[in-house]
Amino acid sequence: MEKTFKDFYRTEETFIEEIYMLQVELVKLQRYIHESGKRLAILFEGRDTAGKGSAINRFTQYLNPRSFKVVALGKPSEVERGQWYFQRYIHQLPNAGEISFFDRSWYNRAVVEPVMGFCTKGQYQLFMQQVNLFERMLVDDGIIVVKFWFSINMMEQEKRIKQRLETPLIQWKVSPVDLAAQGKWDEFTKYKNLMFTNTNSDRCPWSIVRGDSREDGRVQAIRYILSLFDYPDAKEEARIYDPAKIFRP
Repeated sequence: MEKTFKDFYRTEETFIEEIYMLQVELVKLQRYIHESGKRLAILFEGRDTAGKGSAINRFTQYLNPRSFKVVALGKPSEVERGQWYFQRYIHQLPNAGEISFFDRSWYNRAVVEPVMGFCTKGQYQLFMQQVNLFERMLVDDGIIVVKFWFSINMMEQEKRIKQRLETPLIQWKVSPVDLAAQGKWDEFTKYKNLMFTNTNSDRCPWSIVRGDSREDGRVQAIRYILSLFDYPDAKEEARIYDPAKIFRP
């Protein structure tokens, strides 16, 4: 029977019921990954304010902290700047039975760094030559790699940046990259498209998540992850995502 996703108007009550159901399924999935010794790495990429961090929070809210980690690396240290670019990310890959959630990943070098001038042209080109081989090695070794790109339109991004600046509790989220995002919108688009063209493969595909609705983006991303695994006692209705809201480039 072909799976379909029936969209519906979410009230606050129906959303709470839905996210509760999905988080229960995530707990089941985590138990399955832990007991089977699988390794899952989920990359959360996208424009600033698109909802990457909040999506990770929804994913991990009720998971067992002993068998997952959230990876949000800052600027590389002096030692790390002298290493192979991928080296510091290798240390964060999941061990057997673990899930690693990457709040930005090695793909910083594909979009953010060249747009903001944080890497040289040569460093960018070398990354693009190596990244597919790097990911092929991960997948061939048995690591399950899921690459999410959270999409957002320009007007919504402007609105969210303004909200952050005006809200004391989340002002810390605003970085120089956030402030430059609107003025460099076209540059970000250019490098994003190059990234998709060169790194979207059947072995390690990208999944674009429509992020203009924060909560719906999180729901679709969770449903997509659940759909990838045949874990015990899975609730089938939780494993159906909307292909109009999460799809390949």
